[in-house]
Amino acid sequence: MISRERYVRVLAGLFAVWWLAWAISPQDRSDWALENALTLVGVGVLAALRRRLPFSRISYTLLFAFLCLHTVGAHYTYAKVPYDACFERLTGRGFNALVGWQRNNFDRVVHFAYGLLIAYPVREVFLRVADARGFWGYFLPLDLTMSTSMLYELIEWAASAVFGGGLGQAYLGTQGDPWDSQKDMALASLGALIAMVLTALINWRFQRDFSREWAESLRVKHATPLGEEALARMISKPD
Repeated sequence: MISRERYVRVLAGLFAVWWLAWAISPQDRSDWALENALTLVGVGVLAALRRRLPFSRISYTLLFAFLCLHTVGAHYTYAKVPYDACFERLTGRGFNALVGWQRNNFDRVVHFAYGLLIAYPVREVFLRVADARGFWGYFLPLDLTMSTSMLYELIEWAASAVFGGGLGQAYLGTQGDPWDSQKDMALASLGALIAMVLTALINWRFQRDFSREWAESLRVKHATPLGEEALARMISKPD
């Protein structure tokens, strides 16, 4: 089997080629720059953690797939990705007409993919850094994926308010739907839920202590209340 280090280098090289190819003549250079700001941050974090917190091949592959999708959206702006026209050239019929979509839903697909593809790498962090186990090893990745999806919607709103005009609308990409942000967050949440349910089912099937670990994670570890009781104990504790 190819070593993880070599596998990561291959994925990094493929993504570099992919990114450079889609960086040529984007639909809107300003929107492309905004979309890629978070990409550069994400790749930078992965590079910084490569030695201290290397991910599994599965996680790196999932992250690679999501970044590739996002790169395509950044090239065209999400609302203008021509998947429907490409599908029609190949099959003679538009994809939207086939499935009954009324708008360009590439952004919705990528929001769903965010939850589906990112939740598992997030789970790796919770298991290996926070030592989350049982129920919390599935709920916390779901929760963080949902909250970061919400945070991204706030970033979109802030960027739209700051830049305004065509750039703000291109980055926001609501396409006239007043519930666009809520639908995006719901799809990301659904994707993360599916990822965690599938992970739980696989572990339930092959992990011998799955039930015991799940039950132990829900057991009360400290019966003494916290809050004001804990504060009183800290204040009264002698130096």
